[in-house]
This record gives sequence, structure tokens and C-alpha cells, in this order.
Amino acid sequence: MDPRTKLLLEAPVTRTIVKLALPNVAVMVVQASIGLIETYFVAKLGLDALAGMALVFPLFMLLQMVSAGAMGGGILSAIARALGAGNRERANELVWSAVAITVTLGTITTVLALAFGPKLYALMGGTGGSLAAAATYSTIVFACAVPLWLFNSFAAVIRGTGNMFFPASVVIAGACFLVPLSPLLIFGLGPFPHLGIAGGAVAVLLYYVVGCTIFAVYIWSGRGVLKPSRLPPRLTWAPMREILRVGAISSIVSLSTNVSIGVATGLAGVVGPAAVAGYGTGARLEYLLVPLVFGLGAPVAAMVGTCIGAGNRERAMRVAWTGAAIAGGITEAIGLAAALFPHAWLTLFGSDRAMLETGTLYLRIVGPAYGFFGGGLALYFASQGAGRMGWPMAAAVLRVVIAAGGGWLAVAWLGGSTALFVVIAAALVTYGFANVAAVAGGVWFKERKPAAKAA
Repeated sequence: MDPRTKLLLEAPVTRTIVKLALPNVAVMVVQASIGLIETYFVAKLGLDALAGMALVFPLFMLLQMVSAGAMGGGILSAIARALGAGNRERANELVWSAVAITVTLGTITTVLALAFGPKLYALMGGTGGSLAAAATYSTIVFACAVPLWLFNSFAAVIRGTGNMFFPASVVIAGACFLVPLSPLLIFGLGPFPHLGIAGGAVAVLLYYVVGCTIFAVYIWSGRGVLKPSRLPPRLTWAPMREILRVGAISSIVSLSTNVSIGVATGLAGVVGPAAVAGYGTGARLEYLLVPLVFGLGAPVAAMVGTCIGAGNRERAMRVAWTGAAIAGGITEAIGLAAALFPHAWLTLFGSDRAMLETGTLYLRIVGPAYGFFGGGLALYFASQGAGRMGWPMAAAVLRVVIAAGGGWLAVAWLGGSTALFVVIAAALVTYGFANVAAVAGGVWFKERKPAAKAA
């Protein structure tokens, strides 16, 4: 057995999770910083460029969440379970299955973004210069959808073997390349051409192309646990199904997070502009919890998947509960700090009195529920590793139903922001408890019903 696989199966649980999570958390911090730094440079081009980038940002973030956290989770899970079962041949076959799925989804992403992106940005309020800037940035960024998908898929392949350090080192080194390159191409410094907002998009494209190439060289060099064939074998449906049955459902869960926040923003708009500003500013903190827990969730998923593959159910459960406790504790501490000192966060984005009042109300009501969200999200990643995503999807849908349906009733019957924020907090608490109840109830180990045979 490879030493890395043995580590996932035998090393002390808490220490191993923390050790593997640290490089991932560093990656999340770096990637968040890249977005903020690039926004800073683009803002120097004027309001239209900044607004155009803001229009593309939600779609780009959704793509990142689906390709890295959802479909990437399916890839990581399948490889970890294969290695845990000692089936390295199947694990190597899964690499090429992941490539086939990724190239297909990346191509679809590019076609849809180029065909419908400008129309979507117009529906989101883009006009004139801002719409033109959004179309320019989007066309270049989504033209590299295949390298972006491959970048995240190859990183998931490597993480599935228990190697969290190499993907982290590539991302951090890439940031050192991207941050200076972006302003050089945006402003045209020295020998570099002045490309405006397109320069930022070109820098992002180069980042993913180079990073994707480095990951591919590492995987096919045989330096890691996996040694896939140089040429693609004849692909079969079974390994692709292993990836898709986790990745596809996980994509629905990723989408539900954005839908929940989007619906709540719309309901806040019914209350008034101050509610929109306050909720939107406060909810940015909730958005940051997702990549933070992902940094912890990737090693949890890899460990759970390897243990499930090896038949060690007791250790898989111990990993899941330990990861949920760590994630819940960290996110609860963040939520309580935000509730106690809301202005420390809110004043980073503005000083409008109405925004501060409503944002404070949101953080004081919803902040203490962040721990339930973080713990539930960690169990979602653990369920990815186990290859059982039915209940996490149900929990995510339940959260949307409560936030949307309950939020609408709260606004329609009671009015004001307080009732809306109480419902949002209740949705997060329910999400956490639903995931805990599912995992504690043993859904991971229930036999799947055999597919019905055709008559």
C-alpha cells in the first residue's frame, strides 16, 4: 500500500485532518486575495469596468464552486474509494474518465457563456459601457473554461490520493505569477500592451493554462500515487458514473447556496434598499465560509472515501464527526465574533447609517447560526467521500425552501428585516441538523436498491 494511502487509513484522525487542511486553507485565502486584488486594479479603469466585472463575478464564482467543489468532489471521492479498496488500476482509469467529463463540461460552459452571457448581463442590469466591459471580460475568461475545469479536476485527482500540498503549492505559485501580470496587461506597462479590462481576463486565462499543464505533467510523470496510461484507454460508463453520481448531485447543492442567498437578497429588496444593502454586506461573510470549510472538507472527503473503500466504517465516521466539529467550531467562532462586533466587518464596505443598522441586525441574528452551517457543510464534504449525496442534497433543498418560502411569509405577514433574518438563521440551523441526522442515521451504509430490469 502506498504510504500516502496508509496515512489516510491509520494516522491519528484530528492531527491528520489539520495537517492536510492547512495548505488547503492557505489556498482559499490566496484565491480570495486574487479576486480582491484584481478588482482593485480593474477599479482604476473606471466605474463601467468595475461594474462589468461585478456582473461576471457571480457566474464565474458559480463555475468555480461547481468545477472545484462539486464535480471535483466527485472525482476526489471516486479515486479515494478506489485506492482505499486497493484497486489502483480502477483509480488510474478514473483519471481518464475525469478528463473526458471535464472536457465535455468545459466545452458546454464555453458555448453557453458565449451564446447567452451578454443577454444574462443585460438582464442583471448591465447597460452601455458596463455591459460592453462585462461582455469583453466574460468572452475571454469563459473561452478558457476547459483549462479552468481541467485545472480544478486535476487538483481533485491529486487531492484524492491524499496529497494536499502539491495543489496548494501550484495555486500559491500561480498567484505570485498572476498578481503582477494582471496590472501589466491591464495598464500596458513596459513592453506589455494596454488591454484594459481584457488584460485582467487574459492574465486569468494564462494562469489556468499554465497551472493545468503543471498538474498534467505531475500526474502523468508517475511521481505521485497514480500512474495513468499515456494514451486514453477505451472509456466505459461505470467509472464515469462513479464520478457523476456524486458530482452531479453536489452541483445541485452548490447551486442551492447561491439560490438561497439570491432569493434572500430579493426578499430583502421587498423590505427596502437598506435591507438589501445590509443583508448583502453581511452575507458576504457567509460566502467566505464556503471556501474556508472547503479547505477542511477536501481532506475529510479524501479520508472518508479511503476508509469507506477499505471497509473501515468506524474510522470513516470518526473522521466525519471530527471534521464537522472543527468546521462547526471555527465558523461558530466567526459568527459570534461578527454578532458581537458587527461594525468591524461592515465598515470595510461602507459607512452608510442605514446599511450599518440593517447589517448589524443581520449579523446579530444570523451570525450565531454559522456554526450549524459550517458543521453541516463539513458533513456534506464527508458524504462526498462516502459517495452518498442523496441526503445532503435534500438538506440543501430544504434550506432553500425554508429561506424562500418562510422568508416570503415573514416579509408578507410580519414585514421588516427582523423576521426575514430569523427565517434565514432557521434555514441554516435546519441545514446543519439535517446533515447530522442523516449521517448519524447510517445513510452511508444502507444498501443501494438495484436498478430495475427492463421488462
